[in-house]
Amino acid sequence: MTEDRSSVDLAIIGSGAAAFAAAIAATGKGRRVVMVERDTTGGTCVNVGCVPSKALLAAAEARHVASAAGRFPGLAPADLPIDFPTLAGGKDALVDQLRAEKYTELAADYGWEIVHGTAAFDGNADSPVLEISLQAGGSRRLGAAQYLIATGSAPWAPPIPGLDDVGYLTSTTAMELDQLPDSMIVVGGNAVGLEQAQLFARLGTTVTVIETLDRLAPFEEPEVSDVIAQVLTDEGITVHTRATLAAVRTQDDQAIATIHTSQGKDFEIHAERLLVATGRRPVTAGLNLDQVGVKTGERGEVVVDDHLCTTNARIWAAGDVTGHPQFVYVAAAHGTLVADNALDAAERTLDYTVVPRVTFTSPAIASVGLTDAKVVDAGIRCDCRILPLEYVPRALVNRDTRGLVKIVAEAGTRRLLGIHVVAEGAGDVITAATYALSAGMTVDQLANTWAPYLTMAEALKLTAQTYTRDVSKLSCCAA
Repeated sequence: MTEDRSSVDLAIIGSGAAAFAAAIAATGKGRRVVMVERDTTGGTCVNVGCVPSKALLAAAEARHVASAAGRFPGLAPADLPIDFPTLAGGKDALVDQLRAEKYTELAADYGWEIVHGTAAFDGNADSPVLEISLQAGGSRRLGAAQYLIATGSAPWAPPIPGLDDVGYLTSTTAMELDQLPDSMIVVGGNAVGLEQAQLFARLGTTVTVIETLDRLAPFEEPEVSDVIAQVLTDEGITVHTRATLAAVRTQDDQAIATIHTSQGKDFEIHAERLLVATGRRPVTAGLNLDQVGVKTGERGEVVVDDHLCTTNARIWAAGDVTGHPQFVYVAAAHGTLVADNALDAAERTLDYTVVPRVTFTSPAIASVGLTDAKVVDAGIRCDCRILPLEYVPRALVNRDTRGLVKIVAEAGTRRLLGIHVVAEGAGDVITAATYALSAGMTVDQLANTWAPYLTMAEALKLTAQTYTRDVSKLSCCAA
């Protein structure tokens, strides 16, 4: 065992977005950082999350558009063969490239050390230290002035009879496939399940989606759920809502899922693979948090205050492990905030009321702010408007009017409270919507902003105009 007695200002457990943001900010302050990673450097996003999944989604979208019949006059449908091993290899090469450029090489440029091993807290609440089991063998004891827990989250599966025996996939292991399954059952109809279902379906897999609640995208507006359900159905994906995976078994190399419906009827579905996309849980097991006085919540999340300090004044937490919104941009903001608060006593906080979210289906789903139902629950009088994409010139040019924009505003003041979009490029549209909500804009102000013609973001202005005008009677570029 080696013991590190040198002056370490910040010891970080994890090497994802929160960890790197904190390390960059800390080294920028002239502080010494040591990072401990038990697995592959880079965390979820670059290795098994955002980057590989969106790379495959882009490939699936390209094939789908090229194969589409009727969307563009004169474009004949194409039966494009899939070389999935090559496609997966290209995805892996992109992951390797970004991991090197944005993580391992970046750490070397900034000059902090990455220790490869498994860390756990030792000592006590007054004198916490890290005990690290090194991957190369042996151990190392690491003390620091401040500590950051940035261990992220991992896919979670409910306790279903037979599930552990069928070799089920998660959003992580699905990205490791080198052969395309003929058929797949996707359990979960929220963001990850929807993306994975459409991805594999567009590559040629027969897909069935199972969702326990009464609609897909259950935390979005009902109108959004209706659109995405119709999109998936039109693309040949079978959808069962108000249905629960009751049990699963294998037979002849097939997963046989028993599905229980809200009407009390059971039926079976057979598929080559089963993918469970029922959410993620914070990764805190094995950290010995109790020993150093760090409390965790019901879902295993590290309990933090508004400054992201745990119940131990020298230990902080950031990103998914805190139970805050599980987005890489939230994790990055957390990391920078921790560096400021832990090292400079800045006492900074973050405002989560206008954190946007995007589901990268096609068309994409994006939202920011409150839903209609949440506004009503808060006792606020709501004034909402919905504009179908058939009234948006960009959608007409794209020959794809599947989708809508919904504005949720406060009645009377018309202050913007939420914006919800289903459209190609919805993620870019919602960025503009986020700025509008952050600025406290009203519907009338949004209706009178500049909006470039033939952009999808123009839909925001058009939807705002529906509060006072009939947009169906406007010319293409009317202000």
